[in-house]
Formats: sequence, C-alpha cells, structure tokens
Amino acid sequence: MSKLTHNLQDLAERSSRFGKQFTDGINRREVARLFDQDARGAYKALSTDAPARDGNDAFKHFLLQVKGFFVGFTLKLSPGRRLLFVFCLLCPLLGFLDLDATIGAYHLTIDFSPLWFLTSVAGLILLLALELVDRLRVRDELEVARQLQRDLLPQQAPILPGYRIAHSYRTANEIGGDYYDFLPLPDDRLVLTVGDASGHGISAGLVMAIANATLKTAIDVDPSPAAVLGQLNRVLFRTGGSRAFMTLFYGVLDLTTGEFEYASAGHPFPLLRRSEGTIEELGAGALPLGLNKQGSFPEGRTTIDHGDLLVLYSDGIPEAAAGENTETFGFGRLQGLLTSPESPQRVHDRILRAVKRHHGGASLKDDLTLVVLDRAPALAIPSSN
Repeated sequence: MSKLTHNLQDLAERSSRFGKQFTDGINRREVARLFDQDARGAYKALSTDAPARDGNDAFKHFLLQVKGFFVGFTLKLSPGRRLLFVFCLLCPLLGFLDLDATIGAYHLTIDFSPLWFLTSVAGLILLLALELVDRLRVRDELEVARQLQRDLLPQQAPILPGYRIAHSYRTANEIGGDYYDFLPLPDDRLVLTVGDASGHGISAGLVMAIANATLKTAIDVDPSPAAVLGQLNRVLFRTGGSRAFMTLFYGVLDLTTGEFEYASAGHPFPLLRRSEGTIEELGAGALPLGLNKQGSFPEGRTTIDHGDLLVLYSDGIPEAAAGENTETFGFGRLQGLLTSPESPQRVHDRILRAVKRHHGGASLKDDLTLVVLDRAPALAIPSSN
C-alpha cells in the first residue's frame, strides 16, 4: 500500500469519526424543537415586554416583536460584548461601501465587502465563543452543586423487615427543588418525607438544602409532625420571606404496629391503597412552609396494615403535560394506576411509564419524585387441626 493511499484512508477514517461526533444526538425531533420550543423560550427569556397587537396591522406587530427581541438581547450582554455585537451588525453595512479614486494617471478601485463581511462573521464567532465559555463555567459549577444536592438525597432505600420501598427522582433542570428522605429513628420508627421547594434551578435547590439541614436538626429535638413542620416553617420564613417557601408532607411510621402519624404543608396528599382495594388520601389543608410565621399544620393518624400500599409524590407527576395547552396527567389517572395489588417496584415503574407516555417525551417542566412503600401481607398461621 502506497503512502498516499494510507494517508487517504487515515483521512477518511478521521472524517468519519468526526462526522459521527458532529451528528451525535441530531434527529428530526431535536431540529424541530430548536425552531419550536427553544426558539419560543429564547424569545420569552431575552425580549422585552411583548407588545400588544394593534388591530389588524400584523406587520407592525412583527416589527415591534423584532425590536423588543433585539433590544432585550443586546441589553443582556455585558457592555464590552454589547459593543462587539453592534459592531458586527454594522460591518455588513460598511461592506456596501467601495473606494473609487483617481490618483494622477492611476485609477484605484477597492471592494471592501469581503473584508467587512469576514470581520462581521469573525466577531460573531468570537462573541459566541465568549458566551460559550461562560456557559461551560456555569455548567461546571452547576454540576458540582448537583452532585452536592444528590448527596443530600437517599441513594438507596433502607432495608426494613416487613416493608418494601421503591423510589426515584428526576429533575427538570440541572438543580432540582424536590426533596425526599427516609430517616430511621432509634425507637423502631421511620420518618418519611417528600417536599417541593418554590421555583426552579439554583434558588429551589438552596431552599431544599436549607430544609434538609433544618429538618434533621428538628427531628433530633422532637420528631412529631407538628413540631418538625413548625420549626421548618419558622426557619424558611426568616430565611427568604415569601420567595423561600416549600410544600412538604412529613410522616412518622411505627414499623412494629404500622401506626402512621403525619402532617402536610400544602403538599399533594399521598395515596394509601388498602389491601381490599379502597384508596384514601392522607392530609389536611394547610399553607406551604415559609409563607406565614405562625403556620398551623394539623396532624393525622392512620395505620398501614398488612397488604396496604402508600404512594408519596411531588406535583410534577399529576401536573405533567406535553405542552402548555395540553391536559395534565391528573390525580384521577394516578389513582387509576393503583387498582391492582402489586409490589412497590412494579407500581412505581407503571406510574413513571404512564407519565412518560402522557407528556410524550417533552422536556420536564417540573421535578418528579415518587416513593412507593408497602407492608407485606400477614403470614397465614396454619391451624392446629
């Protein structure tokens, strides 16, 4: 094999690898999303207030939208990058200017258009690179924060004789605001809690981290539902006022007797499926934590008998939808998935599959948390006859 042939084969292999890397993840859905969901989201995030439609003058309305997007986009850049962006937009206009001069016996003509257009492209590439570097730095910081948050959540369910637990957690953004935990108490009891912090992203993650630390401290003092929710409420109220709030369901399960003491602060009520098939909602109406300094959180009590199944979840499940104008998953659908007596893992997986089918693979708009617990059926005692 000649050296030229070897070099051509090597070039072809490298080109093929680059092509696979470049096109990795590109499909028709991703391209459609770029010009649909992503474009609308970029317009909402970057433009100024949307102009009101002026009668039937659609063209004027379009121009106002373009102006709003351009002004909003420009003002969100740093001063130096803003100047670079405006310069790049002016460069193509300068490209239409030509130099045509006569010096003595010589006639000089210079076409500047290629130079100005290349300058404009180079400037926009530089601007894109600078913004991309900032995004990579933020992504790295978010990844560290996400790992720290992941460490706050249970990596695996505790092993409880006579009980089984299945659980999962998915975030809509890099940083989630949902919270759940299983905390064993020294007197053969278990704390079960599921919460949802206000907002999304870093702000929700900070509220969740504050709640996690406060809750574990409060449990050491008094693990009763009213005492723990009261302490959490006071801390969140002092921390961030009306912007730092969260919903929370908190329960204490006696593993020996199945007695379950609980309270809810604005959180969707868990569902308790009895062994005979009836479904009960656990909870009473109350404001979320952090909205009112003197919050009241009524306690409830029930017993998780042998064969019963308990489902705790965040509102990301019943509110899941494929788009803004589509029907949400709903509480009725969720209850309908609990009709047959199955293991927590099978019930857990069936619920997540149904939610995934409902939102059709669209991006999550809210975090999803799901915890399913059951108590094993009582063993039949053989008769002495």
